[in-house]
Amino acid sequence: MPNPSDNPRVLLIDDSIDVHRLLKVRLRHEQIRLVDALNARDGLELAKKEPPATILLDLDMPDTDGFEVLRALKEDSTTNSIPVIVLSAMSSSEDKVTAFDLGATDYVTKPFDLAELRARLRAALRLDQLLHLLADRANVDGLTGLGNRAHFNKRWAEKVAECRRHPMPLALAMCDVDHFKRVNDTYGHPAGDEVLQGVAKMLQSECREIDVACRYGGEEFALIMPATSTPDALVVAERVREALMRVIWPRHPEHQITMSIGLVGSSGGIGEATAANWLEQADRNLYSAKRDGRNRVVSSELDSSVRWTSRASDAPSADSQAKAA
Repeated sequence: MPNPSDNPRVLLIDDSIDVHRLLKVRLRHEQIRLVDALNARDGLELAKKEPPATILLDLDMPDTDGFEVLRALKEDSTTNSIPVIVLSAMSSSEDKVTAFDLGATDYVTKPFDLAELRARLRAALRLDQLLHLLADRANVDGLTGLGNRAHFNKRWAEKVAECRRHPMPLALAMCDVDHFKRVNDTYGHPAGDEVLQGVAKMLQSECREIDVACRYGGEEFALIMPATSTPDALVVAERVREALMRVIWPRHPEHQITMSIGLVGSSGGIGEATAANWLEQADRNLYSAKRDGRNRVVSSELDSSVRWTSRASDAPSADSQAKAA
């Protein structure tokens, strides 16, 4: 049985109580949740606080001109992609052109035909759904199904900002498949693709629900670990590294794949450290792991002065394990 709370929200911004009553009755069978705003100020606040799937906007309101509301919606990054259907008694071509130039999706004149309004509303909701699907796909790596570099950049910046506002543990691991070029050169690119897909599945299975795994680029992966102290993050990183060593690869079962990991973390506040600081240190730690023999974790703990205290895991190097890759 569908949950009504899962239905898309439609925000109606109109100063007429009669219009609100009419649409509540006439749209009651549509799979939507109609949210009311009787003035422009409240409408803009509601739209920014919890962006709806579609906005029905009256142009003729006493507190603020509807065109100004439309302009404000389209100038705000939080609301600029929301489809807006203008509802207005003004039917001149000039008003319609102005509305469309400002970014309106549709224009319905009052008194409106309810069947037409329902059809136009459904079209706007389909557009919103399509935009969300496109946005989701733009953040997914096509080969592995993990979040891509753009998704990582967004989520990592968000997590660092959250940690700055509300001090809590946070960790980041940059993971690189050892000798990946050798796999492509020896077994072919399909085998290399299989390794990248396998690493992605392994990350998803070994990490917690709160962790964010992304393909950073090439054979490099990033793992964001919110609410995780550096010692706990090191446990996760070691579990990931060891899990990869146990994988048997169909195209080359005799050839082991290993991973080097650069880990940075903080068990409390982050001081003046930025998202870029963490990433740079993670890259340095990853380089150290590669330089010191691969198949190991090098970790750093952030202190209040934005200094990093490093240590390497006790894992044996890849080269010492029967020339593991």
